Amino acid sequence: MNTMKKVVMAYALLMATVLFAEIAWQPDLESAFDKAQKEQKVVMVMVEGEHCRWCKKMKYRTLGDESVEKRLVPYVTVKVMEENKKAVEALPKIDGVPTIFFMTADKELLESLVGYYKVDDFISFIDSVEQKVPLKKQ
Repeated sequence: MNTMKKVVMAYALLMATVLFAEIAWQPDLESAFDKAQKEQKVVMVMVEGEHCRWCKKMKYRTLGDESVEKRLVPYVTVKVMEENKKAVEALPKIDGVPTIFFMTADKELLESLVGYYKVDDFISFIDSVEQKVPLKKQ
């Protein structure tokens, strides 16, 4: 393969990565809420279990969908393992996994959902969150 083709392919790969970026998960609750405070954003917390197959489906099928990823760009996102008791104690009551909380930067609960949701249903859920708290424009 000649050099020009390599350059074009590398550029195409880079653009695909930028355009179809994955969700930028924060490493922990504290950094997620700190970032949300600084940027005046809503936090989406996903609580999952280590051996939960529905959590994996939610992560890879729903949250991994390009249209959902785009909708979640204006949010600060963080994953919490159900087994992390200290982190779980800092959250509202969890009735099962996966659980997703949408919360203000001040840790006020806006909406929550429990279980696996398909892409269209999850996008409808995001719409209902945004009716309560309009997003800050990027």
